[in-house]
Amino acid sequence: MGPISWIIFGALAGWVASLLVGVEERQGCLMNIIIGILGAFVGGLIMDLLGFGGANFGWDVRSFGVAVLGAIVLLAITGRTRRQRR
Repeated sequence: MGPISWIIFGALAGWVASLLVGVEERQGCLMNIIIGILGAFVGGLIMDLLGFGGANFGWDVRSFGVAVLGAIVLLAITGRTRRQRR
């Protein structure tokens, strides 16, 4: 995938993850993109650690699910650190 595809894929994955976690009104489009792209990386690491490795850089349901899973993990971590600072 090219950089434009990563941005679109990340935006979709980050948006879906933010809907599932319930933070969609607090973060904007740019944050969805960042969380989605980083979530794809984190999700890939998690899947590799669980033995479901093999990098897949295509647009498919498995890749999207892994990206959303990683984004949810990131949102959970960042949500916990935000609550601790208050």
